[in-house]
Amino acid sequence: MSSLEKFLDGMAQPGVLYEPLEAGNLRCHACAHRCALKPGQRGICRVRFNQNGSLFVPWGYVSGLQADPVEKKPFFHVLPGCDALTFGMLGCNFHCEFCQNWVTSQALCDPAAYFPPEYIQQITPEQMVSYAKNNGVKVIASSYNEPLISTEWAVDIFKLAKEEGIRCVYVSNGFATPEALDFLYPYLDALKIDLKSIQEKNYHVMGGSLKPVLDTIRGAKEKGLWVEVVTLVIPGFNDKPEELWEIARFLASVSADIPWHVTAFHPDYHMRDRPHTTVRGLQQAAEIGQEAGLRYVYAGNLPGRVGSLEDTYCPSCQASLIRRSGFTVLEYRVTAQGTCPTCSSKISGVWSENP
Repeated sequence: MSSLEKFLDGMAQPGVLYEPLEAGNLRCHACAHRCALKPGQRGICRVRFNQNGSLFVPWGYVSGLQADPVEKKPFFHVLPGCDALTFGMLGCNFHCEFCQNWVTSQALCDPAAYFPPEYIQQITPEQMVSYAKNNGVKVIASSYNEPLISTEWAVDIFKLAKEEGIRCVYVSNGFATPEALDFLYPYLDALKIDLKSIQEKNYHVMGGSLKPVLDTIRGAKEKGLWVEVVTLVIPGFNDKPEELWEIARFLASVSADIPWHVTAFHPDYHMRDRPHTTVRGLQQAAEIGQEAGLRYVYAGNLPGRVGSLEDTYCPSCQASLIRRSGFTVLEYRVTAQGTCPTCSSKISGVWSENP
């Protein structure tokens, strides 16, 4: 056991997202891997483990804690212009070669992703929510690594946050189970999901599978959660027009009101042999989304270079509602009732600070 694993295990607490099996074995339900664990075994994520027939899960620390613009998550239809107190832990249930948070996500799997134990900040849910309240933060976000693998920790925070009128959001790869969604639902306001590809072979390379992600998008919308979807457009991986069309058509079939963010790739981690996504490549992806019938399509990671694709328009009358430059809101015209001030059409999203 590494010193980091030993340190994290010392803070782990009993979890609830699992079912007991025979002979002290158990099956974890936090994500769609549904790892079956014998006593002493760890899940694929490396942070959930079977200790004497009980599941122990991450608790009581953060690897990062920072107030970011909610647009950085990215959420463009959740209280635009506000800050989100964003926390992350360590570990992931995927191993994407293009991961842009790989130091934290792969800290327990890849020796190159060294994260010293002394960099970990121990904290309680009460302390985190108190910090958010005292600083006027309206949103708390679980991000930076994959939040599904630390869902019990997030819910302990979110329960307190909701009591203080703070919105709670997840930034996830969407590789969830119905059990995890049911557990989160009472405390979650919005879910950002990475739909990294629409090809099963690509998900296999990343260490997952496609269907659970599609099911999570459908399931979250059916529950009434606000959902925004991001696709990192990677040259030679998922940028063919036919694949982008398939993604856009799927999202439109679930709801034309799902904002789709197509974002620019930069070479990172183990995928340094690909070029940066071009401005034109992002624009073409966005055009496909619009032609597929999606009402809100955005291009990200290239601030100031994609024209109106950073902005929100009324899908009924095309009035400009929110102008942005990167993560900065320059103009905001959605009414307090969540409508267009020009034609009074309802604009889908989370516009009220009150949960």
